Formats: sequence, structure tokens, C-alpha cells
Amino acid sequence: MKFKINRDHFSVGLQQVLNVVGSKATMPILSNVLIEASEGHISLSTTNLDMGIRCRIKAEIKDPGAITLPVRRLATIVRELPSSDVALNTDSNHQTKIASGGSTFKIMGIGQEEFPSLPAFTDERSFVMRQKDLIRMLKNVSYAQSSDETRYILNGVYFSFQEDKLNLVATDGRRLALIGKELEFPPEHAGNIIIPAKTVTELLRLLDKGQDVKVAFNERQVAFEIGTDGESEGLADSIYLVSKIVEGNYPNYEQVIPKEVHQRIKIDRELLLQCVHRAALVTSDKSNTVRLKVADNHLEITASSPDFGESHETLAVEYDGPEVQVAFNPQFMMDPLKALSQDEVYLEIKDELSPGVFKTLDNFICVIMPLRLN
Repeated sequence: MKFKINRDHFSVGLQQVLNVVGSKATMPILSNVLIEASEGHISLSTTNLDMGIRCRIKAEIKDPGAITLPVRRLATIVRELPSSDVALNTDSNHQTKIASGGSTFKIMGIGQEEFPSLPAFTDERSFVMRQKDLIRMLKNVSYAQSSDETRYILNGVYFSFQEDKLNLVATDGRRLALIGKELEFPPEHAGNIIIPAKTVTELLRLLDKGQDVKVAFNERQVAFEIGTDGESEGLADSIYLVSKIVEGNYPNYEQVIPKEVHQRIKIDRELLLQCVHRAALVTSDKSNTVRLKVADNHLEITASSPDFGESHETLAVEYDGPEVQVAFNPQFMMDPLKALSQDEVYLEIKDELSPGVFKTLDNFICVIMPLRLN
């Protein structure tokens, strides 16, 4: 195998596939990147057996072929090379020579035969949507995923493709975030999957590189084909991310969402976020509570702890209902307020024992369990 490539393009491609490789790979080959050279581009692939990724970069191919090389070492070397032109040449013993300007490196690789191939998908269940829509939806819910390993079903985001609508849901048992979007697809393509938290993190990093993303899944795996407008970075056409899904039945999240609307308050999102953030400054691990009291067109936000003292703020709001008091974990309030981009949100509360609900006008709901007022 022999090719020439732009150093910065090569470096960008390696950075795209680097995150999938774990620091403690169970097999040497899993620490390597598979480099395949053919027809005007190279493909870079990595996998940890749970998740795999492939991207293509434009290159001048002199001799097609394939090799696997230690990805972290290679990425560091390529980043430090002195010239923008890089020549890579592999011999029959898997030794690879990398030359740039006056620098030459020789690295031992492993043959491509040992590299686990990334699965290919048929179009049995596939959907195309805008990347900006998917990244917005993921940001709106992903903070609510559980990190408790004993509740592995909740360690991810639930994708529900049903009746021409995509719902994304995440919950850790104390809060639940849901966002929906109309999406046309044949009825036979309907289905539900749970995408692991690590895959969600990768998606949030990779999306927003182009117009569309294609999602395909079966009973065990999901694939995302992320279109790129990466001419400046040398990315050829798309990034392919494939992942195992979390196997099991997601809880019935619709049971958690209050069916009745009680007291509804329209609030400026950024203003509320700033107030809750300031109130949280005097909370502690033992008393991690912010209290809300709404009455007569104003909302009082208070917090206190024996260690740090107390905080009190008042916000003018449109509200003429009965006085209601409720308390929440401040982080659980701030997470959705940070993730949203709308100027206004609606807060629905009933009493001190009932969940609070944040809503927007575009199918977003976040349910937060209350804390004891005393």
C-alpha cells in the first residue's frame, strides 16, 4: 500500500475515529486503526466491538492496499509532522514508513485479516432526517440518562419510531425528558431501540457536519451514516457509526407524564436559569434543594443550607392562580434549561408532592420529581 495525503486532512480523519478506541483494549488489534487505500481516498476504521466507526478521506493512491496501525501513536505522529504533504508506504512485513519533509517514521502494523469487520445494514428499517434536528433532540434529552450501571436499561436514549413520529426519551428514575418530531416512514419500518450513552456521546460529537443523517437498525445493532460537507477537512462523503443497542424493554415512560395541566407559568428560560444557578450557589450536598413559590404574578426562588447561608430571588411572571410551593434538585432544573434554545418555557406544577413539568411549544417535556419541602 502506498499513498500521499494532506497532513491536516489525515489528522482530522484520525481524530474522528480515535474516541471509539478504549484505553485498555482486550486485543492488540482493537488499539489499531484499519487503513484501506483505494480509488482516490483512504478509509479509516476503528472498533471496540461494542461500537465501530469509519470515515473516508481524499488521498492520492499510488498502490491500493490495507494495514492496521496503532491509532493513538499514529495520530500523535501525524499531528507533529513538519510538512503538509505526507507519504505512507507499507511493505509485505506490515512495516509502515511515514515520510513528511525531513522526518521519517517506521511503525510496525498488524495485517487487516485480524481486524473485526464493521457490519453492513440492509434498508429493512432505515430513516433519513436532518442532522441539526437529531443533534437538537439528543441535546434536549441526553442529560437525563442514568449512569447507574445496575439499571442498564436506562443507560442510554430510547428511540421510538412509531406512527410517522420519532420520540427520544431519557430517564434516570428521578426525571424524564422527552422530545418528539414528525418523521415520515413506511409502517413496516416502525420500531424501538435503546442507544447506549457512549454512542450518544459520539453522535453529539459527530453530528452537524452536513445536511442529513441516515439511521438504520435491526434487533441488535444500529448504524448512523452521517453526511459531511467536509471539503475543507478532506472528508470524502460520510462518517459511518455502528453500535450495539441496549437489549431489553424500556419502561413505559408515558405513565410518568402527568395527564392533567394544573398551574402553568410562562417564564423566560435564560432568566430562570440564571436565578436557579445563583440559588444553587448556597446549596450543599446535604441540602441540595431549591424552593419555588408562585403567587400573584411573581415567582420566588429560595435556597439555604447550614454551611453556606441562604439566597432569595423574585421573578415577575404571568400568573393569577392559587399559591403553590414546591422544591426541586437545582441541577435537574438547570439541565433542561441549558439544553433548550427557546426563549420561553412553561413550568407546570400542582402541589409540593407532585412532579414539576417543563414544556415548550415544540413537543418537549421534562418531568422532574419533587423534593420534600421540610
